Amino acid sequence: MADEQGFEAMDFVASAGVDLDGVDLEALGRRYREERARRVDDDRAAFVDLSGDRARYAADPFSAPEPRAPVADTVELVVVGAGFGGLLTAIRFREVGFTRIRLIDTAGDVGGVWYWNRYPGAMCDVDSLTYLPLLEETGYVPRDRYAGSSEIRAYARRLAASHGLDDLALFHTTVTGLRWDEDTAHWVTTTDRGDEIASPFVMIADGNFNRVRIPAIPGLGDFRGHSFHTSRWDHAYTGPDLGGLARKRVGVIGTGATAAQVVPPLARAAGHLVVFQRTPSTVGVRANRPLDPDALAGLEPGWQRERIRNFTAIVSGRRQPVDLVRDGWTDYHQAAPVPRDDEDAAAAARRGNLLHMEALRARVDAAVHDPVTAEALKPWYAYFCTRPVFHDEYLATFNRPDTTLVDTGGQGIERFSEAGVVVDGVEHPLDCLVFATGFTYGTPYTEKTGFDIMGRDGLRISEKYATRFSTLHGLMSRGFPNLFMIPGGNMQSSVTLNVLYTLDENALHAAGVAARTRELGARCFDVEADAEEKWVAECVAHARDNAEFLESCTPNRFNAEGDLSRRALASSNHPLPVLEFFDLLRAWRDEGSLPGLELG
Repeated sequence: MADEQGFEAMDFVASAGVDLDGVDLEALGRRYREERARRVDDDRAAFVDLSGDRARYAADPFSAPEPRAPVADTVELVVVGAGFGGLLTAIRFREVGFTRIRLIDTAGDVGGVWYWNRYPGAMCDVDSLTYLPLLEETGYVPRDRYAGSSEIRAYARRLAASHGLDDLALFHTTVTGLRWDEDTAHWVTTTDRGDEIASPFVMIADGNFNRVRIPAIPGLGDFRGHSFHTSRWDHAYTGPDLGGLARKRVGVIGTGATAAQVVPPLARAAGHLVVFQRTPSTVGVRANRPLDPDALAGLEPGWQRERIRNFTAIVSGRRQPVDLVRDGWTDYHQAAPVPRDDEDAAAAARRGNLLHMEALRARVDAAVHDPVTAEALKPWYAYFCTRPVFHDEYLATFNRPDTTLVDTGGQGIERFSEAGVVVDGVEHPLDCLVFATGFTYGTPYTEKTGFDIMGRDGLRISEKYATRFSTLHGLMSRGFPNLFMIPGGNMQSSVTLNVLYTLDENALHAAGVAARTRELGARCFDVEADAEEKWVAECVAHARDNAEFLESCTPNRFNAEGDLSRRALASSNHPLPVLEFFDLLRAWRDEGSLPGLELG
């Protein structure tokens, strides 16, 4: 059987054929709570300041800055960040008549996180026909169902070139300040290379994954071996084909989505691989495969938008008559149990979650031969406590005699030594250490951006957000005219598993607001105080809707490392489901008068 794109239909639902008969649900609940308790530790939320001699962990190993003279000019739009959020912003602004657009990025080219993520095995975890934007417009057909990082990076370059975004782009350039000039109704952007660029509109699209995270484990400076972060992969050390690791003992810290992808190729290449685990991931079927080059032939116009909305609806918990994607994300939701006579929808959802987790733990037993290793790789928490992982080689990699799992029992690594890593008093010698530890998340806004923003009357964004995050639509903030910000974590906005869809909807909204401001003859807009307060109140009113679930989860970036008191209520997303949320913004734009904005 095949679906509309010629993909063979297959069952991705781990819980197929599994039931809860004989499962002691009370004991299972205790196990979940015990696993969570042993991982709650305030120190685990800390990470290393990557300055001074540790700045090398964040340095660009892929390209070097070229000397250039400082730029001083005026453009129509400055976009801080040249990842997909920045590219989509520039493209959507071009569609409504903006021509002079400057992209500014610390990286050496476009791509954002995909510029940085060049580690072996890196790929997206959302179906590429759903993930990669503007496929219908470009006519591009991805090579694989789940595109690899090199292809995604090349596609980002393709978008930039085809939309003429290269001419004014400034790479290897870091924004150091942003100041509103009331007299000219322009923002003045300054950079570390002496640039001073004026523009009526600015979009900050620096992404959620723009700052490397190294956990604050004692003794980092003591380790005498080689070390680097997965997003700054050292090809000079490993060799392009990893041949430089053939006689090396290599360690990987982390067992999340990045580690699941990088561990199999490292295990094949290294003399011996040691994987250090604090919390195991849920690992479902990936089933990646090449796409038929003619897969899109004959599809009706608008096919990608329909596919994206279908995927978004399903993963938001809204069962659809047809599943256009058929993967591990959508099959889980489409197969959600129907409530029995003695339960409501919430109870049925919990039962479905338990079934799925039992099946995923059974999948570990089926894939991993050693029972001790298999037990350590089993996740004991609810599905979606962390972002699920899909991979077909990761679990079986631990059957290799040259691969060792060091499970820390939730305690994490004790310390580094000159020779390697110490866990529970045992030293594990290493030649090379790879940090698969992700990026910082949920930090104060100016810490995330790396610079402060001075709006009207000298108001700084650091001052305004010191007490409470406040926006209209999660994108605009009073006191900062003509400024759009896609905030980390999409606070007071909406978010779905397909992040690029969220970025594109934000780009469409910003472009629509800017274009309409011009059409109405105004030089700038600002947010009305009452409109902002109402929007924040709607977010705060539902801020704890999923608190019980998050508080039950093992510590991770979604629940502030197990302590929700660290997460401000105002930093929550808007309560509307994703599709309804972006439909609301579209209807707001279509109304035409920009209600809630003051035009000046």
